[in-house]
Amino acid sequence: MTIQTGDRVPNVNLVKATAEGPQPVSSDEFFAGRRVALFSVPGAFTPTCSARHLPGFVERADELKAKGVDEIACTAVNDAFVLQAWKESAGAEGKVTMLADGNGELAQALGLTMDGSKFGLGQRGQRWSAIVDDGVIESLNVEEPGAFAVSSADYLIERL
Repeated sequence: MTIQTGDRVPNVNLVKATAEGPQPVSSDEFFAGRRVALFSVPGAFTPTCSARHLPGFVERADELKAKGVDEIACTAVNDAFVLQAWKESAGAEGKVTMLADGNGELAQALGLTMDGSKFGLGQRGQRWSAIVDDGVIESLNVEEPGAFAVSSADYLIERL
């Protein structure tokens, strides 16, 4: 079952990519007591994710924060080392926190997985964005397969 607006984010273990290296974090701890703009990409360094999705959140980070967002986070079924390298290459340091869902536990718990096997990607998380307020999904925007319309930073800002 796919998570819905008003549901609590399930508690799973993630890995926060930092300059000091991977740091384990539970989703309960990460989302507690703050409002987070969270977005999911099928994979770091993939075309739409690198050319449009992450750059939009980097470019509009200040606007999101001005609208009451405490932190911007990206999740992907990638390891923390890949997400850290992607963050550095995209100039996202200090703007977007990378949350590695290396085993796909968050994507599975949310019911937002996709099968990228025909592209050699295996099971991944779908492309989506959400506003999470103290661990509860305030808004959720899930893309249709192959689309990039409702999960962008622009779309979130227009609705805040």
